[in-house]
Amino acid sequence: MVKLGIQLTVLIGSTVPKPASSVLIESLANVEVTHSAQERSGFQLRFRAGRSASLVERDYPVLKSGELKPFNRVILMVIFNGKPQVLMDGVITHQQLLPSNNPGESSIVVTGEDVSVMMDLEEKIVEHPAQNETIIANKIIASYAKYGLIPQVIPPLTDKPPLPTERIPVQHGTDLDYLLKMARRHGYVFYITPGPAPGTNTAYWGPPKRLGLPQSALSVNMGSNTNVESISFEYNALAATTVSGQVQDRDTNKVKSLDVSSSKLFPLAQTSALKQSQVRTVVPKPIQGLSESQAKAFAQGITDTSLDDVVVAEGTLNALEYNGILQAGALVGVRGVGNQYDGFYYVKSVTHQLQSGQYKQQFVLTREGLGSTTLAVVP
Repeated sequence: MVKLGIQLTVLIGSTVPKPASSVLIESLANVEVTHSAQERSGFQLRFRAGRSASLVERDYPVLKSGELKPFNRVILMVIFNGKPQVLMDGVITHQQLLPSNNPGESSIVVTGEDVSVMMDLEEKIVEHPAQNETIIANKIIASYAKYGLIPQVIPPLTDKPPLPTERIPVQHGTDLDYLLKMARRHGYVFYITPGPAPGTNTAYWGPPKRLGLPQSALSVNMGSNTNVESISFEYNALAATTVSGQVQDRDTNKVKSLDVSSSKLFPLAQTSALKQSQVRTVVPKPIQGLSESQAKAFAQGITDTSLDDVVVAEGTLNALEYNGILQAGALVGVRGVGNQYDGFYYVKSVTHQLQSGQYKQQFVLTREGLGSTTLAVVP
């Protein structure tokens, strides 16, 4: 697929992906890839499924090669204005045939998820003696090296290895479930980003990335600088949540108060929803086997995570007008919508939609409140 400075390359195979056959490429109608910075990412490929009337041709050519079999690995790369980028590295999990009585309208759709789906196939009961959660996360990720996983694990401040005489961490469930469970205890996220090189993936286990150089701004109603086709904003006054309760310290057996009313996230808004006149307060469910510091980290995670749903912006942009690829799990500036909603946002997810001559991106942005923290954003 080559059009207007965009070239899509498809690699596919059961073990080592290789360039897709010409039959597959010529039949490809459109591509949709969703990147999420909080959960599993996915893709969908739609193929035109033409078939001749010959009795010899008993199956659709797209299916004959076996390239679209479930659990085949798919790597999608985009060369945008001469710069290559891996858009997806995943596994086919679903195949759909949509035959039609009208010539040329039959299609085959394959859907898949990023390689983290392979972490979610086997439930286990595994002990991790004398290992803190940083070591456990690195160990689990390393066991999937054949998918090119590169661990990027950020150690939590309260992560101490337990003495085997006191407690042994035990995993109940899949590796993916356990990674997500450990992440939630610290207000962390776990997700996989394809690349940087084809066949490699970055497995990120750490806090949401709310620091770093922002991406090029999303511009609204700014004449020739406008690059957003549509955008809308919602403010949810019930999202922000504080925590108040008690916990029994594992080390001392004493009952300690547990109160969290502020966020430790780097602020993106001038006024956090935690400063509203009314804020929801929850009592955490009984936390067993944690020290006071670990329980506070868990409670802090509840508050920090709740702020993701305060201000949510959803919209669509044309990649050619934006002159780039918007990345999930990073910052982006918004300008042209007024003082309350201008400023920096965290990119929660991006859905890439490609077909001949068109590349659009649907995005979801979040932050904790209203008002910009800066007078200008990166153009």
